Amino acid sequence: MPSHLSADRPAAQPPGRGSVDALISQTRRLKGDVDAVRRDAAGDEPDHPRGRWQRALYDLALHQLDDLDEHLAQLRDGPPPTAAATEPAPEGSLLSRVGSAEWNLLTDEASWSEELYRILGRDPAAAPLTLDELPSVVLDEDRPGLTAMVTNCLVDARPIDGEFRIARRDGDVRTVHMMGEPVLDTDGSTASMWAVLRDVSELRRSERAVSETRDSLHRRREAARSEQRLAAELQEAALPPWRGSLRLPHRVPGVLDLAARRLPASTRTPIGGDWYDALELSDGDTLLSVGDLTGQGVAVTSNMTMLLGAVRGMAMAGAGPAQVMAWLNQLLDATVQPALGSAVCCRYRPGTRTLVWAQAGHPAPLLFRGGTGRVLDAPDGVLLGATSGPVYGQAEEVLQAGDLLLLHTDGLVPGHTGAAAAHRLLGLAPRLTGDRTAEDCVHTVVEEFGTHEREDNACLLAVRLTGEA
Repeated sequence: MPSHLSADRPAAQPPGRGSVDALISQTRRLKGDVDAVRRDAAGDEPDHPRGRWQRALYDLALHQLDDLDEHLAQLRDGPPPTAAATEPAPEGSLLSRVGSAEWNLLTDEASWSEELYRILGRDPAAAPLTLDELPSVVLDEDRPGLTAMVTNCLVDARPIDGEFRIARRDGDVRTVHMMGEPVLDTDGSTASMWAVLRDVSELRRSERAVSETRDSLHRRREAARSEQRLAAELQEAALPPWRGSLRLPHRVPGVLDLAARRLPASTRTPIGGDWYDALELSDGDTLLSVGDLTGQGVAVTSNMTMLLGAVRGMAMAGAGPAQVMAWLNQLLDATVQPALGSAVCCRYRPGTRTLVWAQAGHPAPLLFRGGTGRVLDAPDGVLLGATSGPVYGQAEEVLQAGDLLLLHTDGLVPGHTGAAAAHRLLGLAPRLTGDRTAEDCVHTVVEEFGTHEREDNACLLAVRLTGEA
């Protein structure tokens, strides 16, 4: 038979052994580095979808490096001996996953390596399948693709590079990657076709694992975003509908100028149960409150809506701030979740300009007057009642025209809580004194602290007393 030539390129010269050894050494060092990083990251969120996705990617990378190592070793050592002179390659080795074949179109003969028999699950004593017979082991839905690749190779001299699935006699389905070229006779006609077939089933399984964990992580993130959007919408609906400055009418001269703002945490933090509220009561007093519930998400926001209604109802029934705190504590103790994180409840009496207030583990209101600010003296500590639970203390403060009150939840000043946060807010006294409206005051606070990356949601309520009694 005349000698055959590759359709596209001359025969390649074997690479130098030293250069391939260097590549093998680099590959093995990289394997060691990847494996070390994988072990270091093994304890990070092991049951979280992101953790599973990371493990799958590490496994896939190591699997591909293993394959590269073995391919380079085969390239260095040269082609294996003929199948008749060798023992079968152990299962799981490179030789059990890569086989070769040549189909002679002039004699209709086929030549397979032993590894190809193992990949296709065929008896090594049986005759190799011809090109016409090869589709018989391929899944029905993959046969048209294989036929098109072979036809393009034989008719148009195109290289083969594609995958198909085969059904072995033991019932196992494997994924095979086939690469090949036509071999031309001296007159330019196709004389034969050679191919290398590789079992890539494990590789594809690893890739599917990566894809599935990535999709799971994506779905989890989308669900979290949807829940956060819904929680934000519920919170927006629950909080008072006014924005900016609001003048509540009273039966006596003098009004309260109010403004509020909810400052959401970063997008990575779910919406929590923070609230602010202001309501004119039937007796002419004004209810002012801020607070937060423990936890995040839609359930907490829904409970916050219920709590806000309960606080309003208690106040409308005439309960003072301390009594509201006690009843609120009993109400939440009767539920499984959420718990009251903190709250401050105030009742402003316009006739005497008196602010009556109580707190439950919450930052005390800040009073700004005459260019300075201070924290209001806290009520007496919480007392344990004999049968009815905690009894909250209550404090009073007489306000003056021009006074500014700031009520806020924890987290308003990023990175600071308690006395440290109060100190930062009190440092704004000169600027707040120059602000004419409550909305101006809110703008000043937000300008100072609202642009920072924050870990917690926060609410701010500004109350400025105007007019004369």
